[in-house]
Amino acid sequence: MTVAIIRFPGSNCFRDSLHVMQNVVGAKTVEVWHQDVALPADTQSIFIPGGFSYGDYLRCGAMAAHQPIMAAVKDFAEKGGKVLGVCNGFQVLCEVGLLPGALMPNHHGLFACDVVGLEAVGTSDGFMRGYETQEQIQLPVAHHDGNYFASEEIIQALEADKRVAFRYIAKDADGHGTLNGSRNGIAGIIGGPNRNVLGMMPHPERRSESRLGGQDGLPLLKTLAENL
Repeated sequence: MTVAIIRFPGSNCFRDSLHVMQNVVGAKTVEVWHQDVALPADTQSIFIPGGFSYGDYLRCGAMAAHQPIMAAVKDFAEKGGKVLGVCNGFQVLCEVGLLPGALMPNHHGLFACDVVGLEAVGTSDGFMRGYETQEQIQLPVAHHDGNYFASEEIIQALEADKRVAFRYIAKDADGHGTLNGSRNGIAGIIGGPNRNVLGMMPHPERRSESRLGGQDGLPLLKTLAENL
């Protein structure tokens, strides 16, 4: 069984993600280029890493969402296959329609680069089964467009269906994330027919080894090499 890691021009987190999945998680991995039209036959899950695909021109993730491989990714996800999108990968998943909403520029107009506190608020199944409900963890962030926005109807549905996976702990008086203005402090959401698609702005691959400050991201990445 294989974890397919999708690579676009500008996916500068590809090697970090590949290293962690291969050498820390111990999963079989394969690079899938954006111009490919099919996934490997033994693909078990898909990882769309962070970075600045196409230099974030036009709109973050917009150009990547229209590359040939994304038709296969979308079909895989709609049939229940596991897909994780991190940072730019989250933006791509929203642009291609696998997750609702959009990632807008941070409300302060600055690039956010820090290690932030998160609450694992999703239910303890699927991607989130490595965490206790409401467990507090820390993960790095590095983004300019991480301000999650959706209509009130969509936000209410995400909350009611327990599809908010991660929430920033630091929130303002209106309940929005102080890091970037994200609605309800949302840092990651779950979608797909079987809760099989996860998009998140924080980088779990950057905090999966003790020598890099901790392993808070490792339980999540391990689920990519397991059955949901």
